[in-house]
Amino acid sequence: MSETVDAVVIGAGHNGLVAATLLAEAGWDVTVLEAQEEPGGAIKSKEVVPGYVTDLYSAFYPLSVASPALRDLNLEDHGLTWSHSPAVVGHARDAADEDAPVIYRDIDATAALLDRNQPGDGQRWCALFEQYQRIKDPLLAALFAPFPPVRGATGLLRKLGTADALRLVHQLLMPAGVMAQHLFDGDAARLLLLGNAMHADVPIDAPGSGVMGYLLIMMAQDGGFPVPVGGAGELTAAMVRRAEAAGARVECGRPVEAIEVSGGRAVAVRTADGRTVRCRKAVVADTSAPQLYQKLLPAETLPRAFADGLDRFVWDTPVLKINYALREPIPWRSKSLAGAGTVHLGADHDGLIRWMADLNTRTLPQLPFMLFGQMTTADPTRSPAGTESAWAYTHLPRGLADDASADELGARVDDVLEQHAPGFGDTIVGKLVQRPSDLEASDANLHTGAVNGGTSQLFQQLIFRPAPGLGRAETHVENVFLGSAGATPGGGVHGVCGRNAARAALASDGAFGWPRRRLTRAAQRLLTGG
Repeated sequence: MSETVDAVVIGAGHNGLVAATLLAEAGWDVTVLEAQEEPGGAIKSKEVVPGYVTDLYSAFYPLSVASPALRDLNLEDHGLTWSHSPAVVGHARDAADEDAPVIYRDIDATAALLDRNQPGDGQRWCALFEQYQRIKDPLLAALFAPFPPVRGATGLLRKLGTADALRLVHQLLMPAGVMAQHLFDGDAARLLLLGNAMHADVPIDAPGSGVMGYLLIMMAQDGGFPVPVGGAGELTAAMVRRAEAAGARVECGRPVEAIEVSGGRAVAVRTADGRTVRCRKAVVADTSAPQLYQKLLPAETLPRAFADGLDRFVWDTPVLKINYALREPIPWRSKSLAGAGTVHLGADHDGLIRWMADLNTRTLPQLPFMLFGQMTTADPTRSPAGTESAWAYTHLPRGLADDASADELGARVDDVLEQHAPGFGDTIVGKLVQRPSDLEASDANLHTGAVNGGTSQLFQQLIFRPAPGLGRAETHVENVFLGSAGATPGGGVHGVCGRNAARAALASDGAFGWPRRRLTRAAQRLLTGG
C-alpha cells in the first residue's frame, strides 16, 4: 500500500512541525510521520499525580519567544497562552545563601539587587542590556541563520561598526568564566551569567561557553522565561493546529524505517507498518543526525570518510530529571527564590568547574549542579492552589547513564534540595523520575538521555555540525534535509533548524534550484571527503 505527497517530514517534534507548516504554506502536499503515539518530541506534559502537571522535557521557553521561526507562526492565534513567574531566574551561591541573586523582569529591580551585592554592577547590567537591545535583531539573525550567517553579520556591522562588532565577537567567544569577570565585579551578577551558561553543555572555562550565558540573562531581562499555560503540551498542540491550518497532515504511531533513494534523490519512505509514502519533492528529517545518516539513509549514499566520522559524533551529557508534586510551596532558605520560575542550585564558580570536571572524567558528582523549575509559580494552572509542581534537572557523565547511577545521583539531588530548602522532603506527595534510559525509550532522538541533539561545544557547531563540512540542512542526497537539533544552530526550542530545512527544500525545488543543488553537493563532497 502506498501514497504520494510532495514532502514527507519524519518526526513531529517542534522542528518537524515548523518545517511542515512552511512547506504546506508554500502549497506543498505535506505529511508528517511521527513514531510516537502523540506529537511534540521533547515538548510534552503529563500529570505526576492527579492535579499536578509537569513538563516531561523542555519547560521554559525564552528562545521560543525570541526566535523569528516560532514568532512568525503567530501561535497565540492557535490557542497558545504564555505565563510568567514573578521573578525569572535565581542562583543560590551555596546551601547557606539567604539572599540569592535573582533576575526580575523589571530591570530596575534587577539592577538594585545587583548593586546591593556589588556597587556598580547594577549600572553595568543596565549598560549591557542597552547594548543587547540595540543589537538584538541582527545578533539573533546571525545566531539563528544557516551557516554562513551573512545577513545577521552585515546587520551587526551596520549597527556597531567594524571595531565594536569585532569586540562583540571577541566577547561572545570568551569562556563564560572570563566573560563574567570582564562584565561584572560582584559574584551575584557573575553567577547569574555562569548558571545560565550551564544550560548548554560547554564547560565554563571553554571558549564560546559565554554565548549561552549572555543570551539567556539578556533574554531573561528582555522577555522573561515564559511557560505555556496548562503545560508544555499546549505549545505542541498549538503547533499542530498551526501546521494543520496550513494544510499539513500529522500522523502519529507511524515510525519510519528507511528512506528509499534512486538516482541520487529520495523517492519514498518506508514505515514500520509496511506502507510506503512516495515523495515528489523532499524529505525533511526531524531526527538525530546519526539516526538519519546511519539508519534511515542507504549506506551507499554517504561518502566513506563522512560515515566513519559519524562514529565519533559526540552527544551531550545524559540527563536525569526528577518531577515532584509538592503539597506546599518550597521552604527556601533564601526567600528571594520563592518567586523565581527557574532556580540554579548546587555550585558557585569553582563548584561549576568541579562539577563539569566530574562529568568529563566519568565521576558521579557528589554535589550535582541542577536546574530547578517551579512550575506552579510560573503558571498557577499546574497544581492546586497552595501547592507546587516542580522538577530538578541535572546531568550524568557519559558512559554512566545506567539506572543504578541515575538512582544514586537522584538521591544526591534530593540531598542538595534539602540543604537549600530544609523540610523539602516533607512536602513531597508524588514523584516521577526520568532516567536517561526512560528519556531514550520515550523519544529515540534523546539518545542515552542527551536532549540537545549533540554537544554544543565549538568543535561540533557551525560548519562542524553534525560533522565537518556540513553546517547546513542539506545532506549528501539532494532532496533530503536534516531539520533537527542535529543541524546548525543546534538544541533549544526555537524551530530554526526546521525553518532552515524547509527553506532549503523550497530553494532547491524546480529548475531554478538545479544550480544550488549542484553547488551544495560539490561543496559537501569537497569538505566531507565524498
